[in-house]
Amino acid sequence: MRQYVRGLAEVGARVFGVGDTPPQALPQDSQHYLSGYLQVPRIMDEDDVITRVSAWLRGREMDRVLTNWEPLVILAARLRERWGVPGMTADTALGFRDKALMKQRVEAAGLRVPRSARAQSASEVRAAAEEIGYPLVVKPISGAGSADTFRVEDAAELEAVLGRVRHVPEVSVEEYIEGEERTYDTICIGGKPVYENVAHYLPKPIEARNKQWISPVIITVRDLDQPEIRRGIELGRGVLEALGMDDGFTHMEWFSTPSGEAVFGEVGARPGGACIVPQMNYTSDIDLFREWARAVCWGAFEADTTRHYNCGITFKRAQGEGRIQRITGLDAFRQRCGRWLVEDALLPVGAARRDWTQTLLSDGHLMIRHPDWEEAKRLSFAAATDVKLYAG
Repeated sequence: MRQYVRGLAEVGARVFGVGDTPPQALPQDSQHYLSGYLQVPRIMDEDDVITRVSAWLRGREMDRVLTNWEPLVILAARLRERWGVPGMTADTALGFRDKALMKQRVEAAGLRVPRSARAQSASEVRAAAEEIGYPLVVKPISGAGSADTFRVEDAAELEAVLGRVRHVPEVSVEEYIEGEERTYDTICIGGKPVYENVAHYLPKPIEARNKQWISPVIITVRDLDQPEIRRGIELGRGVLEALGMDDGFTHMEWFSTPSGEAVFGEVGARPGGACIVPQMNYTSDIDLFREWARAVCWGAFEADTTRHYNCGITFKRAQGEGRIQRITGLDAFRQRCGRWLVEDALLPVGAARRDWTQTLLSDGHLMIRHPDWEEAKRLSFAAATDVKLYAG
């Protein structure tokens, strides 16, 4: 998030931050780019935050209210409405946040979405499953990052999943779509994409999220002018129009089925997580943190959007628990990649390993780029299979 603060400052904005982090704990570069900062006790308490921020900013005129974190898009929209600031309304933001409402609006525009139902109780989940059929997906109505998301094969498995989502107030029960999963990422001005990106998930996030041994891979696509990719882009453009997108980042997931159909998954009015923006930067030799800021502040986009590379990121998960004891295969991987290795961000030996169930970032990543798709895929998979971290 500090990169977005930098981008805003670099295009001439005075940035006032709001968060629940103590001021002294903010990164030094963020402190440098901020013109002011308010710590609030509970960032998710929307009414309290609105009251505190309004009192803090009394006497100042705000031009924009921005967030790039999924749980705060409604709060940002409510602040815009309160102050009469341009940007997405709360109702529009809700369409990007509430997965059931999102699918209703997208389907109403004539676009293909998975069959789904919302449920607040175990009995409602069971009834939806009976109607939709197996396999299916259970996930939070307002979730992000594949958290608490499960593929369910049958009624017995559903009962086990019900226990795991008991803490989720409301879920979406959805048709499972067979096919490969892609992203459609944009920066928009007035709802129209000025930068577009497609990336492959290998494997699907729902599979990678629930199997520790997998090293998830995401690869941006250099050549967007492929029939399968074009179908996803056209779907994405239709989704943004149906949901009333305004200015800023969007991040959408969609499925390419074996028959070639593009099926909508879900979309957020914010950038993708897990380093997708740096990947897009490496793909086009661009600074999208700054270009996003230029788009939302000035309604302009100045960078060259030529795509030079496919950029792959591989997230690593250590074997064992505790602290990283050793890393194998890394030197050979570095030699194989040479100049195509652009980031080596693995946790160092001695560091405590992260909880892979809570963050896709896991125990670090390796990022490569290459103009040839097949070579980019080979290098990304080599990072997945040949580099190993051991904890103990």
